[in-house]
Amino acid sequence: MYRTHTCGALRIEDKGKEVTLAGWVQTVRKFGSITFVDLRDRYGITQLLFNESLNARLDETPLGREYVIQVKGTVIERSNKNAKIPTGDIEIEVMDFAIMNIASVPPFTIEEDTDGGDELRMKYRYLDLRRPTLKRNLELRYKVNRAVRNYLDTQGFWDIETPFLIKSTPEGARDFIVPSRMNEGQFYALPQSPQTFKQLLMVSGYDKYYQIVKCFRDEDLRADRQPEFTQVDCEMSFVEQEDILQTFEGLFKHVFYDVKGVEMKEQFPRMTWDDAMWNYGNDKPDIRFEMKLQNLKAEGKVHAEVLNQVDFKVFAEAETILAICIPGASEYTRKQLDELTEWVKRPQIGMSGVVNVKCNADGTYKSSVDKFFNEDQLKSLASFCNATTGDLILILAGKETRTRKAMSELRLEMGNRLGFRDPSVYKPLWVIDFPLFEHDEEENRWVARHHPFTSPKPEHIALMNDLSRYAEIKANAYDIVLNGTEIGGGSIRIYQRDLQEKMFAALGMDKEEAQEKFGFLLGAFEYGAPPHGGIAFGFDRLCALLGGQETIRDFIAFPKNNAGRDVMLDAPSAVDKKQLDELSLEQKIG
Repeated sequence: MYRTHTCGALRIEDKGKEVTLAGWVQTVRKFGSITFVDLRDRYGITQLLFNESLNARLDETPLGREYVIQVKGTVIERSNKNAKIPTGDIEIEVMDFAIMNIASVPPFTIEEDTDGGDELRMKYRYLDLRRPTLKRNLELRYKVNRAVRNYLDTQGFWDIETPFLIKSTPEGARDFIVPSRMNEGQFYALPQSPQTFKQLLMVSGYDKYYQIVKCFRDEDLRADRQPEFTQVDCEMSFVEQEDILQTFEGLFKHVFYDVKGVEMKEQFPRMTWDDAMWNYGNDKPDIRFEMKLQNLKAEGKVHAEVLNQVDFKVFAEAETILAICIPGASEYTRKQLDELTEWVKRPQIGMSGVVNVKCNADGTYKSSVDKFFNEDQLKSLASFCNATTGDLILILAGKETRTRKAMSELRLEMGNRLGFRDPSVYKPLWVIDFPLFEHDEEENRWVARHHPFTSPKPEHIALMNDLSRYAEIKANAYDIVLNGTEIGGGSIRIYQRDLQEKMFAALGMDKEEAQEKFGFLLGAFEYGAPPHGGIAFGFDRLCALLGGQETIRDFIAFPKNNAGRDVMLDAPSAVDKKQLDELSLEQKIG
């Protein structure tokens, strides 16, 4: 037996027991004739005491960091207790030990706060995973997985696997493609999601399906995106939107209570897509704080009458003028305001500057455009923005789309700077009534905002016959948002062949192309397809948010870097010419 207990199991109640432990050497501390060693495994750390009789052996065969050892000894009470660890009241007085494997000096310290950079830690990911931070993240991931499965099981869902080698149907993100040796010149694709399979399962009569499944998308990466990611994929038959929202709101409440001990009693707020864009500038609003966007100039009409009274070219020529009121920030210094100006000028924001108005504690008003606005006009502007004494107003002006996006980002940045985005506070909401289509200006055609299987709202189905009214059509779709991050989305699906064909046609797909790409689904709809709908959650994103972080990488055991590479395996990599020949492929470089 390698061990009788783990390194996190023993307590003061175990005093006097003879035990055997095994694990990795965290630290070695020599004090004269005695030596202390911290021994670590997945469960925790236990301090070992090597007395004078064993020190001679340690001098002959010294222990190094990350050595794998086994020790036998007796549990005794520590004289210098450590309240920071669960085993801090005891230590093991070692009677015998064995070195099971030696270790090279690690390239970085395997501790909570390491000295290793991202790329170095990813290269030696198997060492990085020994760190307590990563261990906690993966433990949380496991708990979320378990909670999801337990809840869905109580609701009557079945976990059903779907294939990884499927047909390529490029819609949205790029597919990863896989050549077939047995079918020369033909390719599989890795699934971006199990979308069509779960719809086929509904046609097959499996009315409550779920899967915690890998999905693959060949797209540019960022903090919350990986080329392969995990999704909680769910589908139900004979349901309407309300059934979906109630079922999966219940799932979220269960997960938060089971994993974090957070009880969410109230119904999640619901917000239309139009309201989200109007008030927050994006469709995944962070509602932990207010600071809603104030539209000073909409539909060509100046809402704040004061803007008609000034000769300020920036406002006069702007397509839109948006403001946010920041409570208690009138004490912002000139330096801080200049920093904000430089912040909005960054290429990723793309504005030429920001106008500020201070509502001073003494009742006066001061702005960066005092040359154009007098005190009464600034007061009127502040009143329109619902600003009070001590507040700071920030204003952006320019083209509608860019300005709205920029103001959305500025709102979040101010939320960060002022501490309004506390990661320990959870504010979920549903965003509903999305547009069914959006217009692709480059290709001059309509594209699906979600995917081509999303049904219009029942009252908008008739509008599918009028191209001029596509912008009015709302989708029977919904997203769940947590703290400004979209963590799930879904829709009621199209389940009738004629409506699905009409949807394909609206996207510029003729009948031949639709049959080639989706003939299997259209055919299935002719054999009694039930009304159905579902939702998919970004499992990695949910875990990261529950862990109080924005990046998903540290909640995945073996992630890719920002270039989509596995630096530990050095993948992707070249393959032998023999393999290419077997696949009838020729490699072109440059």
